[in-house]
Amino acid sequence: MYFFTVKQFAMKHISILVPEGEMTLSSVIGTYELFTKMNGYLANAGRNPFFNVQLVGNKKKTGLHEGLFSVQPDANFKQIKKTDLIIIPAIPYTPKAIQENKVFVPWIVELHKHGAEVASLCTGAFLLASTGLLDGKDCSTHWYAAEPFRKLFPKVNLVTDKLITDDSGIYTNGGAFSFVNLLVHLIEKYCGRELAIFCSKFAEIDIDRNCQSPFHIFIGQKNHADEPIKRAQHFIENNITKRISVDDLAKTYGLSKRNFERRFKKATANTPVEYIQRVKIEYAKKNLEIGRKNVNDVMYELGYSDRKSFRTTFRKITGLMPLEYRNKYNKEAYPAYFPK
Repeated sequence: MYFFTVKQFAMKHISILVPEGEMTLSSVIGTYELFTKMNGYLANAGRNPFFNVQLVGNKKKTGLHEGLFSVQPDANFKQIKKTDLIIIPAIPYTPKAIQENKVFVPWIVELHKHGAEVASLCTGAFLLASTGLLDGKDCSTHWYAAEPFRKLFPKVNLVTDKLITDDSGIYTNGGAFSFVNLLVHLIEKYCGRELAIFCSKFAEIDIDRNCQSPFHIFIGQKNHADEPIKRAQHFIENNITKRISVDDLAKTYGLSKRNFERRFKKATANTPVEYIQRVKIEYAKKNLEIGRKNVNDVMYELGYSDRKSFRTTFRKITGLMPLEYRNKYNKEAYPAYFPK
């Protein structure tokens, strides 16, 4: 028996959106289950429920995965005139998916205007951003969807290193199953630390995790039409172990340094120095994950001679020190940590 000492909070009405077209079923079911499970355990402890959870959509049934699964909302979204929190699950990060769900946009904006908070899970940020409510605000989403997000929503400050953003009743979170961390964050905001800790223990969620950088895989942004910059990207990626000068790159591709840096940033969303660092650190990550090379071996191979500089850059990009990263992922180097 878990003994709750938290005071009784006012019940929160939570509307979980069931979008049109494809969606990530796990973020709908997982959200519904976590909040309802908390109600069940509160009831077992002799407490009143904290959450009134409803699935809301625009169809009586939404089929998924060629009819293998279906979701039946509790109510049509137009019936919901007041709610405390709207949760937008992950959807495909395409203009088509946004267009399919534009019917929800005025409703989300109107309810937010009247006090409803709004949270997007993973790529649900694409639908949330289409409302305009994220303009000028920080936003996280899956790191893999960063490039199309920036193109579609240039007014939003995308921060894919953050796992959770929380700004004036608007919440977003990073990729895939990390949505559970945002749910624990919301439970703490609504009901206090004690219930959040219980929730994290019950669901075995790492509480207070605030970074998704260790999970990023750097994929150089080449979906642009600036050919000299694209050639410079290929050169960087094919010469990882060499020391690369931005001045030399600019001269090689017939541009002034200032013009080269401006065009590189516009095309890739990274400065040339950032791009070089990210390519090198991605190579370092792969080498630390597999095989028995130590940190110094990898560092020297990449052309770094200053250990502090390498560690600082590695941590800035991954959120972990090189040795921490190796310990976390390398099975061969630390077989005792990975029982057969």
